[in-house]
Amino acid sequence: MSVATDLCSPLAVLGHDVQVPLVSGEKVGYAALDYAASSPALQRVWDDVAAYAPYYGSVHRGAGYLSQLSTDLFEQSRRTVEEFLDLREDDQVVFTRATTDSLNLLAGALPAGTRVFAFETEHHASLLPWRREGLTVGYLRAPRSHAEAVARLAEALAEAPEGPKLFCVTGASNVTGELWPVAELTETAHRYGARVVLDAAQLAPHHRVSVRELGVDWIAFSGHKLYAPFGAGVLAGRSDWLDAAEPYLAGGGASRTVAREADGSVAVEWQTGPARHEAGSPNVIGAYAVASACRALTEAGFDALEAREQRLIARLTAGLAEIPEVRVLSLFGEEAARVGVLSFVVQGWNSSHFSAALSAEYGIGVRDGLFCAHPLVRTLLGGEDATPSECGAPEPSLPGERSLNAIRVSFGAGTPDEHLDRFLTAVGELVRDGARWTYRSEGGRCVADTRRN
Repeated sequence: MSVATDLCSPLAVLGHDVQVPLVSGEKVGYAALDYAASSPALQRVWDDVAAYAPYYGSVHRGAGYLSQLSTDLFEQSRRTVEEFLDLREDDQVVFTRATTDSLNLLAGALPAGTRVFAFETEHHASLLPWRREGLTVGYLRAPRSHAEAVARLAEALAEAPEGPKLFCVTGASNVTGELWPVAELTETAHRYGARVVLDAAQLAPHHRVSVRELGVDWIAFSGHKLYAPFGAGVLAGRSDWLDAAEPYLAGGGASRTVAREADGSVAVEWQTGPARHEAGSPNVIGAYAVASACRALTEAGFDALEAREQRLIARLTAGLAEIPEVRVLSLFGEEAARVGVLSFVVQGWNSSHFSAALSAEYGIGVRDGLFCAHPLVRTLLGGEDATPSECGAPEPSLPGERSLNAIRVSFGAGTPDEHLDRFLTAVGELVRDGARWTYRSEGGRCVADTRRN
């Protein structure tokens, strides 16, 4: 795999000079505009992992030099994440596989009888883990403003009976990129005795996040969206409910002592702290990659990164606004603050067909579908059917729907200006002239045929 540094992007990432084939037989540099799904690895992360790899050893178990070095590196990675998130003194960092894993871990640690509240606009990772025995879930209708979100949460919590309560909220939507009023929602939740977990999967790669300032009780994010695609994630925050719960996974590392009883059973004393929920051999390379990305983003400076991203967002939204057939999806309105994530539909086009044409004819990678946020996308599309096409949506529709799907473009610190310029040019040409090739469904995806239109 190759590496390229674009003079217009502040952080070098892998793959900017990768050449991909077009349906015409030509090759072009790949424009990766699907950062919201998985971002490319930073050059810094790749170099750090490569430098450590020869010294890889077992963590928390071995007496040898490499084991001791790996243990120190793993625990230092935990401290780096603590600093990156500006955690409180008593907070802890648990390394997981990703945001989905983190939120499922927390769901399993909630006290029996906990009432969980979440807006229907959440990603499935923060919408579905709470549907388990012993918990009650209240799904709140999609708000159309920050004020409405705060008021709707307050109303729901005011009506909730006594007992443990948790509110789950995203920091930035994976569909629209819009920022949510996390601090205000957290203050409201705490006023009614509810704890808060923040899904920062789309927020942490784009904005400085301070748990101390936001006041949330827990935060979850994924390495693979933070320029560290090595299979690690984070759940960080309060320790009391986590220490009181059964371990997420039972096994070595989570247990302090294990002994046979006289009746033949096994008695276990579990660890407290992060080890309680990190059973088995930990993903030390993944944790180190996350820490490396945290350091790189911090050193680059979020003020500079955010300023550049806002310039790119302005260019993107202005360019799409010039194409009448394009409708950008939004909960909070055109002026809402957002990160580098934007979804839209094109009049007269099925979104799967349009995305396939971007890839096959221009070498541009975007995402189409419902983005693992089905209720939100259906709300934003207003229940309208997608335009018929030789290619249908890759995700299933509800009974009575032909298909519902949209197109998502997303970018970040490693995105060159040229990629967005090429994207806007391609959208304009496809809307004006149509696709130059025919397309068909194959394995649930829309692919280019060898025939020209």
